[in-house]
Amino acid sequence: MEWADHALVLRVGHFREADLWLKLLCRRHGLLTLFAFGGSRSRRRFCGCLDVFNTLQCRVKASGRGNFLNLEEAVLLNGPQTLRDNWQRMGLAANCLRFVEALGVSDDGASEAFALVEDLRRTLEEAPHLPSLLPLFFRLRLAGALGFAPNLDKCGSCGASPSASMLFVVDEGQLRCPACRSAQPARYGVELSASSLELLRRVQRELPSAWESEEPPPAERRACARAIDGFVQYHLGLSWENGYFRRV
Repeated sequence: MEWADHALVLRVGHFREADLWLKLLCRRHGLLTLFAFGGSRSRRRFCGCLDVFNTLQCRVKASGRGNFLNLEEAVLLNGPQTLRDNWQRMGLAANCLRFVEALGVSDDGASEAFALVEDLRRTLEEAPHLPSLLPLFFRLRLAGALGFAPNLDKCGSCGASPSASMLFVVDEGQLRCPACRSAQPARYGVELSASSLELLRRVQRELPSAWESEEPPPAERRACARAIDGFVQYHLGLSWENGYFRRV
């Protein structure tokens, strides 16, 4: 079996003297691990393009027994120009790419996830200012792209539109209006103001390049962070600790 696709390099590792393994986010095939035999030496097949955050045109072939995938050839389509010189932004990039790996991307959500990560690269490279919650915003946006979006548009109990303040019920992944929260106390909820809800809804709808970089007030920023982090831990089972995502 052989196929071609566009792919983003998420991670590269060495095994043996000249061979590489790669985590690639492919536009049609999702998140895959591939092997590039001779990848650290071959300039004819790979042109020195196997670096993190590069977008490639790839030719992939299954092994003879079909138990792993070989990267046969790759051509550089796009990549960061100055981002690798900015260690702070590369740290944000690494956090986001680790989340892609930890969550996984099937072929069903591959196209939207691929567009999201490509836009993230452009934003990290070009935006003069970034939201302080960018890694958390990315988690919320990618989760939604893969079908795990919380309901932030209406009360999950009565269907009422958001009022000045709503409770985000973490274990249910939905809002509760003041009337319903009195009748149905929540085990773990986060109070979200109208402006916090609008901010999170924009993050759900838009790509990183359109996210607002102006910082919300500290109390709203903390509430948004708690809501996203709680949702990701409870519904996706992932927690960021000591530079890695672990299953909880």
